[in-house]
Parts: sequence; structure tokens; C-alpha cells
Amino acid sequence: MFAAATAAKRWFTAVTLAAVIAGALLISSFIRSGDRSVLCSLSSATTTTASTSSDDNLLSTILHYATTPVTPQQSLAEIRITYDVLRRSASPSAVNFLVFGLGHDSPMWSAFNHRGTTLFLEEDPKWFQIVLKKSPNLNAHSIEYPTRLVQARDLLSSYRSEPYCLPPKAFLRGNRRCRLALADLPREVYEREWDLIMIDAPKGYYKEAPGRMGAIFSAAVMARGRRSDGPTHVFVHDVNRRVERAFALEFLCKKNLVKGIGRLWHFVIHPVREGDANRTALDGGSGGFC
Repeated sequence: MFAAATAAKRWFTAVTLAAVIAGALLISSFIRSGDRSVLCSLSSATTTTASTSSDDNLLSTILHYATTPVTPQQSLAEIRITYDVLRRSASPSAVNFLVFGLGHDSPMWSAFNHRGTTLFLEEDPKWFQIVLKKSPNLNAHSIEYPTRLVQARDLLSSYRSEPYCLPPKAFLRGNRRCRLALADLPREVYEREWDLIMIDAPKGYYKEAPGRMGAIFSAAVMARGRRSDGPTHVFVHDVNRRVERAFALEFLCKKNLVKGIGRLWHFVIHPVREGDANRTALDGGSGGFC
């Protein structure tokens, strides 16, 4: 009994220590990466309320991860994919980052994009309150999903029979005819164009969970319908699970998959204009997304 307890204690200590080190490495790699705008924001005096608030939030995030054993859900290698895209952005001050889900990594994503706009969407109202209590500066909305994971197979096999689920007629806001469309999201989601979309929620590991079918479909519609030039980067986590993998390939398309590490896939999707949509339908033979 004593030996087992001692072994368990050592295991817990080792895991905790590893978590702290991982958090420290994450923050240090972020600072050492050469992003001069971040270094300047930490060292220079700010002259406006907005920039002061941004710096305060960034410093609070660094303090948070330096003093807590709780680390982000994604691995360092997975996190680095999204971070590198943010760092290479042509306009760091105007990056719009939409994240499906709130979690231990939310302050990190917000800090990485501290000069842009990061919006989080969370389906669990209790978890929403817990995270916002700890990180009140996060920009987040509590939302509901119309689907259940148990419906995934039917949704995938039947969506092509509804014209408003297919390009070029697919849309989101108020689209009651397509069961995959997230039709009742906050207005900001529809009115802002998103440069990056992270799909790490909602829950998708038991039958009555919402599943990520609607989030993946809606990300594809947003990316294809982007009005401005330039691509949308879509990241899907937990692609080791059958539903995430199948819906990502169906709507985000293998041809757009540019990188995959661990359980994360990175897609780059360019906007599709009216003429392009018609050509895509002809090439695909069935008017699908790919």
C-alpha cells in the first residue's frame, strides 16, 4: 500500500513538473520567436488605453501560465502551427481569430493575437462561467448547437439533398433548411471576416454531445464566402476521432490540407467567387465543397 502510494505521488509530481515545464517552454518559445511587435509591447511605454489594456492582458497571461500546473489541451507542436500562422500574418493588428471552445488554452490564444480580435464560442454555460471568472478579459459568447453527435452519420449522408447546404446556395445566418448550418450565432460572428478559425469544440465524445459537425461545416461556408482577398486558415483538433476526420475531409477538403501534427489538421481555404463556385460544381460532379 505504502509503495503504491509513493509511486502514485511520484507520478503526480512528475506529471505536474512536466506540465509546469511545458507551460514555461511554451511562453519562452513565444517570446524567443523573434516577434518584435510583442517584445516592443512589453518593453515600451504605451500612450493609449487600448494598448495599455493589451499589454496588461499579455503580461497577465504570461504570469498565469508561469504559475499554474494546468496547461493547454493541445501539445506544444500543435500549438506552434497556429502560432506560426499568427506570427506570419501580414497585418498583425487586424487579425480576426474565431475559436470554437473555451478552455485552459483560451488566455494563450487571446495573448498570441493580442493586437487583433479573438472571439470564443462555448456551448457549456457552467464551463463558460468558470473560465470567464478566471479570465474576465476574454471576448466570449455562450451558444447552443442544434445537432447531436448521434446524428453525424445521417447528417453526412443526407446534406446533399438540401440545396441550401450546398455551394453556391449554402449560407449560415437564419438558414433553417440546412441542419448543419449554425444559424443563430452572435451577430459579430457573421459580420466579421475571420482570418483564422480554430475548431476545438463543442464536445464530441458521447452520443448526446453536440459534436463538431456544424462547426466544421460553418467554418467551410465562412471561408468560401469570404468577401476580401486572402485565405482563411482553419484548424481542426481531435482528428483522431472519426467524426472530426470525416467532416473535415468532406467540407474543408483534402486538397486544402497543408499540415497535420498530432491530432491537429491545418487547412488553407481561399474564397470562392460566383464563377469559381460554378466551376467547382462542374469539376466535383455533384456541387459539393471539394
